[in-house]
Amino acid sequence: MATVTPDATVRRLLAVLAEHNIGAAVVSPDGASIAGIVTERDVVRRMHERGAALLDAPVAEIMTADVRTCAPADDVEDLRRTMTENRFRHVPVLEDGRLAGIVSIGDVVKSAIDELESEREHLVDYIQRAP
Repeated sequence: MATVTPDATVRRLLAVLAEHNIGAAVVSPDGASIAGIVTERDVVRRMHERGAALLDAPVAEIMTADVRTCAPADDVEDLRRTMTENRFRHVPVLEDGRLAGIVSIGDVVKSAIDELESEREHLVDYIQRAP
């Protein structure tokens, strides 16, 4: 899981996103607490407003500070609904008040596809066993 500090530059953020091939990073002063979240989309929108000077600005200037989080035991369907309704694609995972990971919409979609595939296999098995 990739994090950046609030005082890291946007240029540093882009390096972290590229290095890890991800679209968002949690902003954390210590790797455990959450100060915010910042995405490629945040960079693009602010770059349009501020130009290349944005690259040397601190991430804290463009991050979303009001971050929705989830817990490891949270229901995936509830998380999918929350992400869809609120139009965000990344949710940090907190365990015992500490950052434990991040869930992307891709993770949620993969989980749904895996569940549907499992249901399909059970149905096919049931149909094949029917007299």
